[in-house]
Amino acid sequence: MMAQYLALKREAGDCLLFYRMGDFFELFFEDARIAAGVLDIALTSRGEHGGAPIPMCGVPVHSAEGYLARLIKAGCRVAIAEQTESPEEAKKRRGSKALVARDIVRFVTAGTLTEEALLEPRRANVLAAVCEVRGACGIAACDISTGRMELEECEPGQLAATLARLGASEVVCPEEWDGAPPGASGRPRHDFASEEGEARLESIHGVATLDGFGSFSRPMLAAAGGLVAYLDHAGRGTLPLLLPPIARASGSTLAMDEATRSSLEILESQQGGRAGSLLAAVDRCVTGAGARQLAEDLAAPLTGRPAIERRLALVQWFHADSLLRADLRGALRSLPDIGRALGRLVAGRGSPRDLGQLRDGLGEARRIRDALQAKRERPELLEELLPSLAGHGALTDLLARALVPAPPTERQKGGYIAEGYDHALDELRDVSGNARRAIAALEAKYRDETGIAALKIRHNGVLGYFIEVPSRHADALMASDSGFTHRQTMASAVRFNSLSLHEEASRIAEAGGHALAAEERHFEDLVAEVVARARDIAATAAALARIDVAAGQAERAAEGGWALPAIVPERCLEIVGGRHPVVEAALAKAGERFVANDCTLSPEDRLWLIGGPNMGGKSTFLRQNALIVLLAQAGCYVPAESARIGLVDRLFSRVGASDNLARGRSTFMVEMVETAAILAQASEDSFVILDEVGRGTSTYDGLALAWAVVEAVHERNRCRCLFATHYHELSRLAETCDSLSLHHVRAREWKGDLVLLHELAEGPADRSYGLAVAKLAGVPKEVVARAKAVLDRLEKGRAETGGLAAGLGDLPLFAAAAQLEEEQCDELRERLQALDVDALTPREALDLLYELKREADGT
Repeated sequence: MMAQYLALKREAGDCLLFYRMGDFFELFFEDARIAAGVLDIALTSRGEHGGAPIPMCGVPVHSAEGYLARLIKAGCRVAIAEQTESPEEAKKRRGSKALVARDIVRFVTAGTLTEEALLEPRRANVLAAVCEVRGACGIAACDISTGRMELEECEPGQLAATLARLGASEVVCPEEWDGAPPGASGRPRHDFASEEGEARLESIHGVATLDGFGSFSRPMLAAAGGLVAYLDHAGRGTLPLLLPPIARASGSTLAMDEATRSSLEILESQQGGRAGSLLAAVDRCVTGAGARQLAEDLAAPLTGRPAIERRLALVQWFHADSLLRADLRGALRSLPDIGRALGRLVAGRGSPRDLGQLRDGLGEARRIRDALQAKRERPELLEELLPSLAGHGALTDLLARALVPAPPTERQKGGYIAEGYDHALDELRDVSGNARRAIAALEAKYRDETGIAALKIRHNGVLGYFIEVPSRHADALMASDSGFTHRQTMASAVRFNSLSLHEEASRIAEAGGHALAAEERHFEDLVAEVVARARDIAATAAALARIDVAAGQAERAAEGGWALPAIVPERCLEIVGGRHPVVEAALAKAGERFVANDCTLSPEDRLWLIGGPNMGGKSTFLRQNALIVLLAQAGCYVPAESARIGLVDRLFSRVGASDNLARGRSTFMVEMVETAAILAQASEDSFVILDEVGRGTSTYDGLALAWAVVEAVHERNRCRCLFATHYHELSRLAETCDSLSLHHVRAREWKGDLVLLHELAEGPADRSYGLAVAKLAGVPKEVVARAKAVLDRLEKGRAETGGLAAGLGDLPLFAAAAQLEEEQCDELRERLQALDVDALTPREALDLLYELKREADGT
């Protein structure tokens, strides 16, 4: 057995091997140690290998999915080795001591899951394959639980941003590729051949050319080849559902890098998880498929005005009719996830319950279509979706006739084919049922013949049917000539067999076996019917998801008083009463009100320099405007009184301080890398938010960098930008930068306390409130007092040096410090030159040093 296990383990490679032994999956050696630690189960040992005990642990087959989910979440990959024959078949072929044959039937990895218990209902599970061909990166992404597949191409420098948008659970790439993304699994290079990828896709979809699906480049097809080869490997020759590939055009979606996505917390908060994210604040979908579609929309907002407006028109239609929206959402809420049920059936992992879900879901889709079709003046996008909701009448009728109302998840025990669908199956069930009645009659007969009222006919999985009597009656039964034969003696009972019981048991087993085989054939036939219509069923699932998203966004807009954004051709951003959806929701829970603010950017006033105290709302203001742009281009209403938005091609956010120690980057280094990316990539159509650039280094360097960055954004990038800063000196830029205006968040000090108003006002901030914020934060009083004394000295020095000069080197903060330092150096130089060092006694020299030190300390 261990020789067989080790051979399978070599085939499994770096995967944990689940080795089937009866009703358990067993793990051995290092696999057992890893699994025991992750799953918190007992680590035992069995036998020896190399003179040492073999570590071992196991999980029950019937509950293996839960353990698999925990292993996959922990980053493990698992190979499933099943018994490919029964013990009886093994004995028949190779003798009584034959080892049952086993083989790896599937590799379970993060990106190849289809089981309902292993997937999050409201989150897509994307597998991505990436490679490089002639200087361009190809990306093939697929969610095999629904079959959706997209191909795209990008520059190597944009690969990280593309993968961040996809949020892939697993990434595969060619082995030993220098451009491999962090955490990607290496696969043989020959898998990533564009010709092979093209041929595989043509074969899968039964076409002679892929031209009907779109235009695909060589890098796209190479990545697709790697993806299909990996799925073939993981499924051991059985491919999951793969819908025709979609080519994602370059520039069709709003570009955002990984730092921007993290900063804006679009799908996940920076603490990890969905709570606190934009998605959690706006998601009002009532189906898992709708929630997954909304997440995709937010991750990849559109850049094409017609497509955005089509989405907005559908949301507006539902927003205008609250009764229709309520009825529709009620109908959608009861829908099963037909997309994932279809995925399981095509992958060979489906159940009768999945067939029942398709029956119910497709039937409800047709009723939804009829209800929406009855409405007049339907928007264009809905007109395109409605045909996909019908056309399954024959299939739903077939499934309705074939299946019981509530099919089980397991098909091994049968009972899911409806009575009347197959008369031969009904007869087999009658035989089985009559035989059971015959067993009951036989039990009554034996009681009468023997006079033993406690006699019972029982059944278990090992012995089958048997006669059982208490031990005190065993001798009488053995002595009788009624044909009873002893079978087993228990502590308090004795078991027997009889010829009549054996005959009835054989009839039951034979009829039951034939019935199960008949149901299994019907199941396979029904699955084949479903697979034949897989593409149409997937289109229905996609249409229902899109309708759910639109209705859900209409509900969110009505709930929060959100506005329909106007998408305009000008480079503008005109938001009245804008709010941050996540912060507003958090404040509402605490019973507080969010303070709304306006934002008006235009070609003549495209860069706002925003000052004011920490905690005053600068970062919130920056982020809320970026999120409003994102929501609008995703096709959603926005949290504002009104909004006019010129299309944005790229969105950049450089907000907050963080480090990346794993890559050897300090907080300031991360800040500069992100700033460099913005300056290199932002175009006139981009929208940029920058917060506290330059604060991670010395005052001199930081102010100089912030000054230069503002100038570069204004003169070279010429994009719409919100720039928050504490450097008052930057306000001088308004004199030389025509399209820059000054703003600040308002605050007041009242009786020694700082009152933050969270309101935006025009003009520069009157001063910094850093000491007041430090006091609010609980910094010790003596530290705040000392800081105030130092500040007073610095401001006194600044006042004594006069006004501002024109250049950066003559800024007041620098001028004050530099002039004071220069004056002190001149005074010291004069005193030292006047000294007669040779005439000083040691004590006089020491006194002079103490005097100079006291002057330097200001005491």
